[in-house]
Amino acid sequence: MLANQAPPNSYTFPPLLKYSLLPLGSTLHSQTLKRGLLSDPFIVTTLLALYARNNLLPHARRVFEELPMVGIVACNAMLNAFSMNGDMEAAVSLFELMPQRDVISWTTVVNGFALNGNFGASIRFFGKMMSHEDVVDGLVKPNEATCACVLSSCANLDGKVALDCGKQVHGYVLMNEVRLGVFVGTSLINLYGKMGCMSNAENVFRVMVVREVCTWNAMISSLASNGREKKALDMFEQMKLHGLKPNGITFVAVLTACARGNFIWEGLELFRSMWHDFRIEPIMKHYGCVIDLLGRAGHIEEAAEIIRNMPFQPDASVLGAFLGACRIHGAIELGEEISKNVLKLQTQHCGQYVLLSSMNAEKERWDHAADLRREIMEAGIQKIPAYSMVH
Repeated sequence: MLANQAPPNSYTFPPLLKYSLLPLGSTLHSQTLKRGLLSDPFIVTTLLALYARNNLLPHARRVFEELPMVGIVACNAMLNAFSMNGDMEAAVSLFELMPQRDVISWTTVVNGFALNGNFGASIRFFGKMMSHEDVVDGLVKPNEATCACVLSSCANLDGKVALDCGKQVHGYVLMNEVRLGVFVGTSLINLYGKMGCMSNAENVFRVMVVREVCTWNAMISSLASNGREKKALDMFEQMKLHGLKPNGITFVAVLTACARGNFIWEGLELFRSMWHDFRIEPIMKHYGCVIDLLGRAGHIEEAAEIIRNMPFQPDASVLGAFLGACRIHGAIELGEEISKNVLKLQTQHCGQYVLLSSMNAEKERWDHAADLRREIMEAGIQKIPAYSMVH
């Protein structure tokens, strides 16, 4: 286009910037500056998004500060840049300085706190939104994205307060005719499932008109986590009958159901079918579920064989599941054989060293226990101090 002397305009750069990597993105930024196009809101938002996703917050801030006119679209993009890079203090400061805010402004901050793991602040900011004059006067109305964000925050907290907040959001959705779409419905199922309110989760699932794979995943996972393992497997079969293709998250949920329900053959068959039938490459979580499945049932040797043949080194979750099973079923020698080889390569697994040492101490194998404690000391591994918490 440039070689043919066709001058690019404000429609040219947004799609280029959206899919560009650095340093090409910076070159395109120079082009927009050179051609006097930086006042275009679409170019500005894509530039801010480019620098935000590359963790270049100072660059994004400079673009924003040099704008001749700052509109709500640019402010929302900058709020998102702050949120993506963990600077929620700056995000809130900008939000409070904005002369005008829309639902995207509010939702971006609510979601920003959640993205950075501050779920309590996310819920509190949503509460501030609902009591603010923007909402009270009808200037702003929470949408599906807002509700899904706050429900996700509720699901990541424990206790009655989080559940009550989630129920209030659910009530708001019903009374104000906010669309019970895939995101809100799935978030509600996930929340109720984590809180053990299975009748609520099943009611939401039943009334949903459109169900995507993520919706079925949330329902299967909720059933598996609440003692309804057989129903979780039945739900998996229904999902396939509806023509939906399971993904990696689906298999984590159904393998968890098999482990907790002691469905050994079904679990191993599902694990085998991941690649053969659905071309899904098993990851660490899937191996962890299978080790847990075999370990709970006392098939320690089979679990050890899977660990030996894994395409990557087992992480702390897999080793923890295996050692826990060895401890329950008294297979200390096998636990030591598998674990010590791995721990030599991954000395950061302090918890597994301590567990092995405790297993030997319980069987009065004091020399083995002492050797492991000495290895911890020589490797310079610091045991994480334990603490008690009353909730």
